[in-house]
Amino acid sequence: MKVSGILNKRTALIIGILAVIFLIPALSFSQALPKVTIGIDQAQKPGDVAVTLQIILLLTILSLAPAILIMVTSFTRVMIVFSFLRNALGTQQTPPTQVLVGLAVFLTVFIMAPVWQQVNSTALQPYLDQRISQSQAFQNAMSPVRDFMFRQTREKDLGLFLKMANLPKPENISQVPTYVLIPAFIISEFRIAFQIGFLLYIPFLMLDMIVASVLMSMGMMMLPPVMISLPFKLLLFVLVDGWYLIVESIITGFK
Repeated sequence: MKVSGILNKRTALIIGILAVIFLIPALSFSQALPKVTIGIDQAQKPGDVAVTLQIILLLTILSLAPAILIMVTSFTRVMIVFSFLRNALGTQQTPPTQVLVGLAVFLTVFIMAPVWQQVNSTALQPYLDQRISQSQAFQNAMSPVRDFMFRQTREKDLGLFLKMANLPKPENISQVPTYVLIPAFIISEFRIAFQIGFLLYIPFLMLDMIVASVLMSMGMMMLPPVMISLPFKLLLFVLVDGWYLIVESIITGFK
């Protein structure tokens, strides 16, 4: 009992020393950290209220930025095509969704690079150099993005939203409001993505039908055709260099 008591006292002493050794640097490090505070004070002039409203608007836009970037870029078409491809192959969760999303993001960055370069040269850099105002920078930034969306939008889809908004027929594209252009661009992207998905399904569907017919003729009614056709689908996709062809077709479609 005495030996165990001595061991417990030594153990407690060692733990206390280690705690002090590790606690002192942590306390000194925490004292060196900056303190961030957010306060609400009474506005002294109308300009303070305007700045506050701008900050609130900016935070709202930042919260919606992922959705905005997804819907006004090539990401929508790329992601839908990849989803159709995975379903056509019948590989369930292979490639994983995270991998497909990552590939779609980098392809979007590659496709939209010329647009971002125009935005940077005509809007961001002049605004940072204080050569243009904030409103002018926003207009200059929207111009290349609008040009990109106009190139991918059908006149029929654009006319639909113009009619639903009760707007007259514009004489040029500059008279088309952005809130009309964005939904027209989105449904045009859906249409093209579904067309590509249909073309992707045809060869794999024919392969499924051939395998199912062979199994039925052999009397193997209980054997799932998908189990037999999947290796042939993967072999066909690899032999034709499927990823190369699909990515090339997607990028070429935007150019």
